[in-house]
Amino acid sequence: MMTDQPEKSVRTLRVGEQVRHVLSEILQRGDVHDDVLASHMVSITEVRMSPDLRHATVFVKPLLGKDEEAVLKALRTNTAYLQREVARRVKMKYAARLKFLSDESFDEGSHIDQLLRSPAVARDLGEGE
Repeated sequence: MMTDQPEKSVRTLRVGEQVRHVLSEILQRGDVHDDVLASHMVSITEVRMSPDLRHATVFVKPLLGKDEEAVLKALRTNTAYLQREVARRVKMKYAARLKFLSDESFDEGSHIDQLLRSPAVARDLGEGE
């Protein structure tokens, strides 16, 4: 029974990547008739599929991090359209429900970088040598 697990995770990763690609294409081409989305470049950084492929958590980052809340609101407003387009272009048994979240990993990375550069941390790291 354990042998199915790696196959499933590869499948969820593959489907997630297909969904990411389709959403990126839709947004890039301006297929969504929304002023906010039309005026912002939005990067789909990652799509995590649930094991049953019925739910997709979509991580997004507006270019330069501008107007993040407005972009998320616009994506959420247009979720039904985006779900239909994904269902049409990605062959799955069920149309996945999309949930849009802000990708905080960039902010986290720069925060960690700032911490590592702080004098107190640099001093502590230096003591161990």
